[in-house]
Amino acid sequence: MTRVLWLKSVADAGHVPTRAELTAGTDLTDAIAAIDGWTLQNQAIETPDLGSTFESKIPGTDQADDSSLGFYEDRVSDEIEQLLTKDATGWVVFLRKGDVPGSRSMDVFPVRIGSRSPNFSTDNEAAKFTVNFSITEKPTQDAVIPPAATKADK
Repeated sequence: MTRVLWLKSVADAGHVPTRAELTAGTDLTDAIAAIDGWTLQNQAIETPDLGSTFESKIPGTDQADDSSLGFYEDRVSDEIEQLLTKDATGWVVFLRKGDVPGSRSMDVFPVRIGSRSPNFSTDNEAAKFTVNFSITEKPTQDAVIPPAATKADK
């Protein structure tokens, strides 16, 4: 059900793509073999005091985990390799429940690609490559998926 898209541009400063931007993106879903990261962690700050033996904490800064997508090699097309080159910037969009307009299940990660490397193996398995991403700004989570395009929009 989950869809994963690569967008070259998102005009909104809050990183919420329009339907036209989603449609213009590249759907990576069917080529994905592995997903790692794509979560945020909070670095809590310890706040001990002299009046207690309990060491309390408050929320500190947020940090994105190291994130990557693993892809199956395509014997015919190199479209994904041409899109996801080292140092390319864009947005990785997860539609967690599929493309369901109105659902608050869209996560948008502004990224820069750190590397793209083949995964060599002598095992009997599909050829793959991994793309490592640096999340460059705070991602937008739980965004509303925009309405589907109408005939008037086309």
